[in-house]
Amino acid sequence: MKIPTRFVSVSACVLALAALTACVAPAPVYQTSRYPYQPVQPMPQQGAYVEYGRVANIEVLRSESAGSGTSGGGAVAGGVVGGLLGNQVGGGSGRTAATVAGVVGGALLGNAIEGRNNAPRVYESYRVSVQTDNGGYRAFDVPSPGDLRIGDRVRIDNGQISRF
Repeated sequence: MKIPTRFVSVSACVLALAALTACVAPAPVYQTSRYPYQPVQPMPQQGAYVEYGRVANIEVLRSESAGSGTSGGGAVAGGVVGGLLGNQVGGGSGRTAATVAGVVGGALLGNAIEGRNNAPRVYESYRVSVQTDNGGYRAFDVPSPGDLRIGDRVRIDNGQISRF
């Protein structure tokens, strides 16, 4: 039994496109700390302890993940998909030219997509500095300061900060 070549080509294109779309979405970033805010270094547990103070400073902390560059996998996958799609166009020498153009264009596009997904990423977090009523300073690294502003009264309850 002969399987039509157009069906095989279209099926291969769909599978290759599905494989490429899995590479497009960047990996999610999960924050581990939740509200109420956790301090940078937890204090030793000596029972319940409550302090009060004011937010003295909120600063932005930026960190960058290292990019990994391109491995060539995106170019190969893009070239395969482009070649299969280009092969569907025209006939004779026009089909050959379209196939070659599809391979080159797909390889360039696949490499560009892989490079963008593997590029360095910049992440932001915040350091909230609190001056306690007894004159000390405490710092809390948080993913977002929420509704805290400089000058706000806060309560530090067992190492967790909240608005007071």
